[in-house]
Amino acid sequence: MNEKIYHFSSSLRAFFRWSLFGILTGVIAGGIASAFDLALQWANACRISHPRIFLGLPLAGLVISWLYYHLGEKGDQGTNLVIESIRKKEYIPWYVAIRIFFATFLTHLFGGSAGREGAALQMGGSISSTIARFLHSWKLDRNAVIMTGMAATFSALFGTPLAATVFALEMVNVGEIYYAALVPCSFAAVVGLMMARFLGVEAEHFTMPYVPDLTPYNLIMAILLAVCCTLVGIIFCIILKRSHKFFHEPFWNHYAAVFTAGCLLVLLNLAVHSTDYMGAGMHVIAEAVGSRARPEAFILKIVFTAITLGSCYKGGEIVPSFFIGATFGCTFGRLVGFFSPGVFACLGMVSVFCSVTNCPIASLLIAAELFGFDGIYYFLVCISVSYMLSGRFSLYSSQKILHDKTMEMSDSLSVLFHEKESDGAEDDHAGPDDAHKAQPLMEEQGREE
Repeated sequence: MNEKIYHFSSSLRAFFRWSLFGILTGVIAGGIASAFDLALQWANACRISHPRIFLGLPLAGLVISWLYYHLGEKGDQGTNLVIESIRKKEYIPWYVAIRIFFATFLTHLFGGSAGREGAALQMGGSISSTIARFLHSWKLDRNAVIMTGMAATFSALFGTPLAATVFALEMVNVGEIYYAALVPCSFAAVVGLMMARFLGVEAEHFTMPYVPDLTPYNLIMAILLAVCCTLVGIIFCIILKRSHKFFHEPFWNHYAAVFTAGCLLVLLNLAVHSTDYMGAGMHVIAEAVGSRARPEAFILKIVFTAITLGSCYKGGEIVPSFFIGATFGCTFGRLVGFFSPGVFACLGMVSVFCSVTNCPIASLLIAAELFGFDGIYYFLVCISVSYMLSGRFSLYSSQKILHDKTMEMSDSLSVLFHEKESDGAEDDHAGPDDAHKAQPLMEEQGREE
């Protein structure tokens, strides 16, 4: 009985400590993320008002490159920095938030094709790490600290606290959720959303045209869409990886690489005679959900995003994956012509997101928060298919797979897992990522290629 009372009192102290940290992180990180969103809105409005501003994209790339190579470490990893910091139990430096804020702002202002959530995840991890340093006497778990900041900024930007909480817990290790960080992440996500609403940031929301009846034929069509979306997601991952490798080859000077990428983007924008592929492209997603999308839009977005993020321009990969999935789904719907292309756009948007992030639960919650629960069964099936078929492909090379998706592990993979489990058992202080370590996804991807 005394032991139970001791554990309860210990849990109570931890609850107050983590809840206060979550609220504090939600206020600060959520407020900064809201300011970041408003700044990007201004940048996009300015770009629309001055349509020729994209001609300055190569010069903006030089500024961003200088910012990264002279103000902080030279080897920027993007969102992988967050994952690696969690795995190594290291805090993210404070200047990362400032650097990514201005770099992403410049990318959007001059028309680079990128999202915002990748920057938000880095900002959140940096802000929460800085807060934890000021509270060093609390002896906070560093994994949970960074996840808390990620949840706060993600929720503030997208207005999806459920998905933000689970995405922060789920994205690091495929097949494992770090429940120990549930309280601070959920508190930070909800408070971050409140800060966003207080500062006038509107949450993202889309309306499905209608929900088709749940019939065997409709279900087969949804599964077929999910299979095609998975292939599109895999292509996106491969092209993005190859682009990053090309622009970071040893013979490239980093200034020459980003300037070349900027010039390519300018020429492509002039060639397509459209501004749809600049910035995040949320308006194109809304049009696709409304059953209007150009058939080549998803291909062009992959190319534009690969050049932008493969070089030194900054932003995120999640909104581009939404764009690619929505426009491809709309195009698929027109080809099959069975029910509204807008329905396929909604399903495709979430299917591609799941295939490139390997976060099925977060994907399902994003679907529920963005589209409502009316079509949740279709989303569930599409997400399940995309998760399994995506295999070891991912946007984040630092992600690790802990459990084989097919439940049919090869002998070599089974041995690998068994050896890693044995190594983790020898470490009395093994973290959430040490229990079932495995090879990074992109290493496996390279072998498959």
